[in-house]
Amino acid sequence: MQTFIEEDFLLKGETAKKLYHDYAKDLPIIDFHNHLVPEELLTDRSFSNLTDVWLGGDHYKWRAMRTHGVEESLISGSADPKAKFDAWADTVPNLIGNPLYHWTHLELSRYFDINSLLNNQTKDDIYEKTAEMLSSGGVTTHSVLKKSRVEFLGTTDDPADPLDTHRKLQQADVPFTAAPSFRADQAIHPEKPTFLSWVEKLGNIQQKPIETYDDFLEALSERIDAFDAAGCRASDHGINRMFYKETGDREAAALFSRRLYGGVLNEEEAEKLKTHTMLFLGEKYAEKGWAMQLHIGPLRNNYTKKFHEIGADSGFDSIGDAPVAEPLAALLDRLASKEALPKTVLFTLNPRDNPVLAAMAGNYQEGGIPGKVQFGTAWWHNDHEAGMIDQMTALASIGVIRHFIGMLTDSRSVLSMSRHEYFRRLLSSLIGGWVDDGKAPNDEALLKEYIEGICYKNAKAYFNLT
Repeated sequence: MQTFIEEDFLLKGETAKKLYHDYAKDLPIIDFHNHLVPEELLTDRSFSNLTDVWLGGDHYKWRAMRTHGVEESLISGSADPKAKFDAWADTVPNLIGNPLYHWTHLELSRYFDINSLLNNQTKDDIYEKTAEMLSSGGVTTHSVLKKSRVEFLGTTDDPADPLDTHRKLQQADVPFTAAPSFRADQAIHPEKPTFLSWVEKLGNIQQKPIETYDDFLEALSERIDAFDAAGCRASDHGINRMFYKETGDREAAALFSRRLYGGVLNEEEAEKLKTHTMLFLGEKYAEKGWAMQLHIGPLRNNYTKKFHEIGADSGFDSIGDAPVAEPLAALLDRLASKEALPKTVLFTLNPRDNPVLAAMAGNYQEGGIPGKVQFGTAWWHNDHEAGMIDQMTALASIGVIRHFIGMLTDSRSVLSMSRHEYFRRLLSSLIGGWVDDGKAPNDEALLKEYIEGICYKNAKAYFNLT
C-alpha cells in the first residue's frame, strides 16, 4: 500500500494549503537546538544501513519498541542490524496516532523516495533499497542537510569540550553553518555524584586547577569566551525541577568549597549554590548577546534497574509535575532587575504549564528585541500534532505568536530535519483555520509575514544569524 504522506498531508482547508505551499515549504531551516554530533557534521558521515541512522540512540523509538514487547537485545543490545530493523518494522504498524508513525514515513519519502508503508511485508525491500542508497553515498549527513535546506545548526556541547571540531567546522567547506551551544547542566548540579569529576575536567581544559568558587566561576567565564569565539549563539540548561534560593557570595563560596573537598550539601544548600551559579551564568550570557534556553520539567531515569544497565537518555524519562511558576519568576526577575536578563527561551515538558510559561514570558519583554523572552515550541513528549497545536494556541492566546521563533528538532538523527516540514504544515493549518473560520483576515501579505517569520526569519534575527 502506498503511503498517506501526500502533497497536502496535515493541511486542512484551501488557506492552509496556500500558506504552506506558497510560503512555508521552501524556506531554509534554522535548527537552533539539536544533539547532532559535530564530528559527523565535519566528516559528512555516511551510514551502512537504516538501523544505524534510525535506531542508534533514538529513545523515542526505543520506548515504542519496548511498549510493543520487543526484547531489549533488539533495541539497545548487540543484535544484528537487520534484526533490529525488522523489530522496528514490526512495531511501526502499531503506532497510528503517535508522531513516530508520521515521522517514519515522512523520512522514507523525503530522503529515500520510498512511498510504501513500512510493515512486515515491505521491510525487506525497504531495508535493501535504503542500504544500497546509504552504502553508495547517495544519502549522507551533508546530502540530507542540503536537501532539507538547513542553514544553521546549534549543537549541544559541554563547557569542558575543547571545541576542536567546531573550530574546524568554521573553516570547512560545508553547506551549512554549525555552532556550539553551551550546555552547562553539570555546572548547576553540585548534588550529583559526577560534579567533582566534572569540575576537575573543567579545570583541565583551562589548564588551571579549580580550588575555590572564584576559580570555578572564572573557568566558566573563560569557557563562555571560548564558545563565543567558536560562534556560539545560545546556552542550554536541562532543569528537572525549577529552583531558586538566594544566597550571598560568601556563603556560595563556602558551600562550593565544602562540596569540592568531599562534603555533602543538603537540598537547601544545593539550591543556594546552583541559584548563585545560574545567576552568574545568566549575566554572562546577556553580556555575549546569547539566548538562554531553559528546558524544564523531565522526570528522569525512572526505571532504575534499566538505567544502571543501559544508561541515561535511553527511554526511561517521563513528564514531571513539580511547581515551576514561582522559582522561575524569581530567577528571571532577579536577572531582569539587574538589567542582566539575556534573551530567554522557556520550554516546558508538562503541557499543564503551557499557559504558565506563555504568561511568564510576557512579564519580561523589553523594547528593542521582539519576543525577547520566548515560550518555546512543544518539546519531547509533546512533540506531536496535538502538543504543537496546544503550545501555539496558548502562545497566540496569551502572548504574541507573530514573534515566535518556531521549530527545532532536539534530535540525534539528521533525518529528523523533516520535522520542520511537519511543524510548518501544522502551523499553516492552524493559521489557515483561523482565516477560514473568520477569526483572522484573509490578508495574504500579512499572513505571509507570519508564516515566513515563524518558520525562518524570526529565529534568524533572534540568534543574530546574518
